[in-house]
Amino acid sequence: MSTTTKPPAQTSPPQNPGNPNTYFHQQRSLLVSEIATALDTTLHQLNRLNRSLESLTAVGNEFSSVEALWTQFEGVMGSAAQQQQQNADPTAKSGQGAEEGSGEKSQSGNEDDDGQQENDQTS
Repeated sequence: MSTTTKPPAQTSPPQNPGNPNTYFHQQRSLLVSEIATALDTTLHQLNRLNRSLESLTAVGNEFSSVEALWTQFEGVMGSAAQQQQQNADPTAKSGQGAEEGSGEKSQSGNEDDDGQQENDQTS
């Protein structure tokens, strides 16, 4: 009879599902603790970012009254400038309108003149 001896299958400690000290469980615990630490750090940084954004919003809200005042000033100055331009140059607008209108009137006036001439010739 020949007897053969089998070499050991594994040199690592035997895996027993009831044993929480296996290599897998140790590595898993390390990874879970690293993930928990990373998530805690991320949460801390997000809270810090949130506080910074809230302070920026508060500073921006402080300027809303200044912005409203400048908008009102711009509206008043814009309307005053338009009134000054209309008061200072009333003929410029009517002159431009008259020039544009006179060209149109001259064309229509020629037709009217022609029409009047035709009426004059027929009478």
